[in-house]
Formats: sequence, structure tokens, C-alpha cells
Amino acid sequence: MPQRSNKIALFIDGANLHATAKVLAIDIDYRRLLEKFEGRGTLLRAFYFTAIVEDQEYSSLRPLTDWLSYNGYTVVTKAVKEFMDASGRRKVKGNMDVELAVAAMELADQVDEIVLFSGDGSFRAVVEAVQRRGVRVTVISTISSQPPMIADELRRQADVFVDLEELWSELSRETSGPATRARSALTTARSSFVRSTGSAD
Repeated sequence: MPQRSNKIALFIDGANLHATAKVLAIDIDYRRLLEKFEGRGTLLRAFYFTAIVEDQEYSSLRPLTDWLSYNGYTVVTKAVKEFMDASGRRKVKGNMDVELAVAAMELADQVDEIVLFSGDGSFRAVVEAVQRRGVRVTVISTISSQPPMIADELRRQADVFVDLEELWSELSRETSGPATRARSALTTARSSFVRSTGSAD
């Protein structure tokens, strides 16, 4: 019986990945990210989930989401909700957990592997659910920050955990020069320390 090609779907929690990349000082090149996973099998879908403030005259997210939409990503957005807290301060809320979970369950029967870019512990249940349907789940976040950007329960539930910092050279827009070499050396040193001690301190 011939072996099936590895069918993959990417699920990117936009706000969570942005925060993680910012902590690690990584400027993610989304074209390189797509190419990396296209090389691992048949990439069926690459989702990018984010909430957007619709009444802003200019949203810094709009150029990114427009580019992603035209370059191989399925962008899922919704308007953030604005409310006043108990102190009368204006707050915004834009949670995409339900949208991501629904999309993951809908694709579970069509893929062999899901790659989740998020450290949000609320995704542990959906990871477990798709695993019961025979899907392998790789979670990408970081334990190289203090505190770690990934919830411990999500890291334990994943079949594979990959630290985003270890992908820096493959996904960053920076490609050459002294600053890049210094950043690469720092990444290698920190990754080795974490592996040897089990600590991100």
C-alpha cells in the first residue's frame, strides 16, 4: 500500500504569534514561513486569524492581511468589540479562539498534521479533539522568554513542540550582516542552555 503524502494545515493565531515574535525580536517573513511548510508535504491550507478595529481610519494590520490574502493564506478576521470597564476605561476585545477551533475541526478529517502557531492554553481542548481523529499536532511558540509564551498544558498536549526561536534563521526577514550573525549566535546559545537545563531563565 503506497504511503500517503503528509497533508498539512497551518493555523496561525495572529495576535499570539505577533506577541511571541515581538518578545523574541523576530520579524517574520510570511512568504518564507509558507515555503518552509510547503516543503514538508502537501499544504492544504494556511489560516491566519486576527481581530481588526474596523472604525480606525488606518489599521496597521490591513496591509499585512491584504498581502496574506493575495499570497496563499486564508485570512479570517472579525471586528473587535469595544466596551467600558468598571473604571470607565475604554477596552477592546477580539478573541478568535472559536473561529480557529471550528476551522480545525472542519479540516481534521482531511489532514495528517496541523501546525498551530499559538501558546494559548485555551486551544488544548481542540488539540486533543483533533488528535482523537488521528491528526498529529505541532505547536509553535516559545519557552525562551520569561515567562514562557506557551501555556504548559498546551505544550504537554502537543505531539511536537517547536520553539519559535529555533526557527529564527528560517523565518526571519533578516538574512545577512553582523547583527544577524550576532542574533544567530545568541539564539544557538540560549537554545542550548534551555535544552541542557530545562529552564528558560
